[in-house]
Amino acid sequence: MDQDKNDELLLFRQAVKDARPLRAEPKHAPVKRAKPIPKQFIRDERQALRDSLSDDYVPAHEIESGEELLYLREGHSPAILSKLRRGHWVVQAQIDLHGLVSDEARMYVADFLNACKKRGIRCVRIVHGKGLGSRNREPVLKHKLRSWLMQRDEVIAYAQAKPEDGGSGAVIVLLKT
Repeated sequence: MDQDKNDELLLFRQAVKDARPLRAEPKHAPVKRAKPIPKQFIRDERQALRDSLSDDYVPAHEIESGEELLYLREGHSPAILSKLRRGHWVVQAQIDLHGLVSDEARMYVADFLNACKKRGIRCVRIVHGKGLGSRNREPVLKHKLRSWLMQRDEVIAYAQAKPEDGGSGAVIVLLKT
């Protein structure tokens, strides 16, 4: 029996004498699973936004300059407002609120500002219209928009757009990055 084992071992060694060991393959990193989407958290955040942008907000730091309304968050240099009015920053994104009712406009603005914040956008234009199509021909969204903007922490300043950018029917907003 020992002879049979020796013969088998000898045959095996002859069969594998030219064999070379395989290279060890690098260990693969574990596959990363996608993070779950926190749907309830997103719904809660949207509801908080709806609740946080009030139509009845009375601004403490709004500056009136004739018919033009300007805003500069407390603690920021007045030079920022001057630069904003002169078009120092390039408008990187814009939305148009024409045709929207107040509640739709409020959510549209909130979603837009959140998207801008995530994308690191610094300067935006929001077209609110002049109110020519509104009852009493008054710019309803214009006044509500300004109130909503002042309630947002990421808004540093806003100013009425230059005539070629919408004039009294639009506002240029400077955001924190």
